[in-house]
Amino acid sequence: MTPPTALLFPGQGSQTDTMRETVERHRPELLELALEVSGGDPFARAGEGTHFAQPAIYCASLAGFTRLGEPQVELMAGHSLGEFAALAAAGVLSPEDGLRLVAERGRLMQDAGVRSRGGMLAVRGSAEQAAPLAERHGLTLANDNSPDQVVLSGAREAIDAAAGNAKSEGLRAVALPVAGAFHSPLMAPAVAALEAALAEVEFHPSRTTVICAGSARPFEDPRRELAQGVLAPVRWRETLLALRERGAERYVETGPGKVLSGLARKTLGRDVEALSADTPEPAHV
Repeated sequence: MTPPTALLFPGQGSQTDTMRETVERHRPELLELALEVSGGDPFARAGEGTHFAQPAIYCASLAGFTRLGEPQVELMAGHSLGEFAALAAAGVLSPEDGLRLVAERGRLMQDAGVRSRGGMLAVRGSAEQAAPLAERHGLTLANDNSPDQVVLSGAREAIDAAAGNAKSEGLRAVALPVAGAFHSPLMAPAVAALEAALAEVEFHPSRTTVICAGSARPFEDPRRELAQGVLAPVRWRETLLALRERGAERYVETGPGKVLSGLARKTLGRDVEALSADTPEPAHV
């Protein structure tokens, strides 16, 4: 008997070179729409910015879901951008509406990032260990990914200063190659337009429980929570713990990449069953 399974949908930073091939094979209808709504080939240009990376990863996540057989599971969660794919897989959004929203979200976040000159800093350590560094430099704890990995977000000058001071505080830190202070107040200019886009889309009751990574609780008001998600910290460590508390014993990442399955092992223990569809022989659910 297969143990209770949670599906995990990745966010930005999970892009791979095989995304286009996976989408073309498993979700060709999304490939055509992605080219239309992105203003270019988002798979070839994913490294150029979030406005291309987000629709590419969204499509690849749903292609991975289809590759797994579109399993009916009791629990799902998505990391930031991945929440749109999780909600589409759960029937809350149509895949096409989700893609249009993600393309708009990516553009809005890209524009807000350019205007604010923000950045992000990955820190090897816990949220508690990184908190003094963040407070000293006026940074936001943007991602609490695992017990030993967090990401800080804020103005570029503050990111550079914090990176320079991290070693003296016993922390390892590296600036991320992103053009924006995502999941921080510097993303505020993106919220109103994203709210307007979300208001135009039809939402449906969910077929399964989807945990919101902004609250580590089930989604209650997806329109509001998705809009605020560009500002709110990603509480991924707590989200994984919430999935386990709700009975999940097995964690399957839809892909692209294997970032979330790795974070599951770091958070829940090395012996936890955490698999990725983005392998030569995909996991069975």
